[in-house]
Amino acid sequence: MAIGVFDARTTQFLNDMDRIASRLEKAQQQLTSGRRINAVSDAPDQISHLLATRSELAATTQIHTNLNRVKGEVDAAESALSQGVKVMDRILSLGAQGATTTATADSRMSLADEAGSLLEQLVNIAGTRVDGRYLFSGDADTTPPYTSDPNTDPPFSTYQGTASTRRIEHPSGSRIGVALTAAEIFEDASPEQNVFASVNDLRNALRGGSLDQIKDALGRVRQSSTHLNNQLAFYGSAQNQVADALDLSSKQELRLQAQISSIEDADLTAAILELNQAQLQQSAALGAQGQLQNRKTLLDYLG
Repeated sequence: MAIGVFDARTTQFLNDMDRIASRLEKAQQQLTSGRRINAVSDAPDQISHLLATRSELAATTQIHTNLNRVKGEVDAAESALSQGVKVMDRILSLGAQGATTTATADSRMSLADEAGSLLEQLVNIAGTRVDGRYLFSGDADTTPPYTSDPNTDPPFSTYQGTASTRRIEHPSGSRIGVALTAAEIFEDASPEQNVFASVNDLRNALRGGSLDQIKDALGRVRQSSTHLNNQLAFYGSAQNQVADALDLSSKQELRLQAQISSIEDADLTAAILELNQAQLQQSAALGAQGQLQNRKTLLDYLG
């Protein structure tokens, strides 16, 4: 009977020590890792929510990364078209000089040569690249939108890119367009809004056309300049949309990180307290067991 009692007590003691050891290990893990959840068994009821939140954070972080890359492209496109607008302003000035009755054939030829150089600048602007990608070539962003040849008329090739189907994901889940093609910007289907054609027409008119032809071409350059300004406004709007999206994604990242922290981060004060309590209980249990083992029973004396 006495032996059975001691066996039961020993089993109870070992079970208690196992529980204390588990508490010690868990508290030590929390203090070492800084996390309350280090294994599924630590909080099985919260694992699903934690994994879903981590997945949402990863997706938001990727969107933020994509938006940062697009911001660089949109900023570069806006800068390029701003330069294009300045070039058009200069071309308008040249056309106005050539459209006067006081302009001579030689002065108009000089104006035409400068207009040709400025047209080449516009073609180069259409070929703006960022990180090896042609911004205005649509989906064919490894192909230059145009090639130049000053010995041909017009002195540029047909558009060599494709349509732009690219959209960037907004943190809200919608998708926004942030790119136009060079064909849309510089070669609108309407002759009055076709930047390249109107500038080339003015160049040719200055070379040998009549005053009426110069004035007609200059009128088309004015309209195409307005069109180019409208395309610049598109990129200004795109910049604002990307900036808003970046701000929203940053706020979402902070919110999701806070949610994850509230789920898995350890309460270090509580973990230290638990560790100290478990160590005290472990010492007390070992001391009590030692006294029990040293205590003699009646059977020891009769033995």
